[in-house]
Amino acid sequence: MTTNRSTANGSATVSPLPGEEREPISEDLRTVGMVWRRELIRFARNRARILSSFVQPVLFLFVLGYGMTSLVGSTGGFDFKKFVFPGIVSMTVVTTAIFSAVSIVWDREFGFLREMLVAPVSRTALVVGKTLGGASVATVQGTVMLALAPLIGVHLTPLLVGQVIGLELLMAVLMTGFGVAVASRIQRMEGFSVVMPLLLFPMLFLSGALFPLKGLPAWLTVLTRVDPLTYAVDPLRRLVFAAQRMPAAAQERFPTGLTLFGVRLPLAAELGIVCACAAAFVALAIGGFGKTE
Repeated sequence: MTTNRSTANGSATVSPLPGEEREPISEDLRTVGMVWRRELIRFARNRARILSSFVQPVLFLFVLGYGMTSLVGSTGGFDFKKFVFPGIVSMTVVTTAIFSAVSIVWDREFGFLREMLVAPVSRTALVVGKTLGGASVATVQGTVMLALAPLIGVHLTPLLVGQVIGLELLMAVLMTGFGVAVASRIQRMEGFSVVMPLLLFPMLFLSGALFPLKGLPAWLTVLTRVDPLTYAVDPLRRLVFAAQRMPAAAQERFPTGLTLFGVRLPLAAELGIVCACAAAFVALAIGGFGKTE
């Protein structure tokens, strides 16, 4: 509904009622909710994807974990399996989040993405919905992996689980935004299958998910600090290690914390870097969606 208002020259103008001014926001929220729900439904119906997303992390945790433990040994009862556990949780979140963006390329090939883009909805809302949907799925996947903690002697508390879930969600938003930004610029599934592993695996390995970021060569240290995922993995490891009874020798051998330009970063600074990078990736994704199909 609208109201007529007379101006000084006698002409009438049309002004919206107060309730109508909020319609664009409500429509954007509705679009975000619909896209988010669609991502959850697609994941729930794909049982092969659910199963395959657990295989690689479990292999890394038990096969690599036990294999490296026999080589690295144990320090005060703290071994490589316990060290790598936060990294395996991170790996589960990252791989699920970044590959959830494959639906964009799939929708583009089958024409559904074009229908979404020509619809009278905000493209920003589409990107936000895609990002939140992929992040939600990745967070659930990472949280399920926490059930393996007692099998390797990692102690969890209800407070720690809540904190880990929050960090998983932040990490998932970061990597889903990155995946959507890349996928929005790829036209074919073949291209996505080639490009994404080339970007994903270096980010995972350089993040310190599978080895301590201590005593590295200078050039490798620089690469780990450039990797935005590094600043998401370390807070997760900090929280998990803080809840364990680690002797001083184990803390020295498996350290946490990052230094940047010679300054040890507090936890809040690392989370701030993750938030900034996530916002940048989402902005890049929105820019990718803004291009004409």
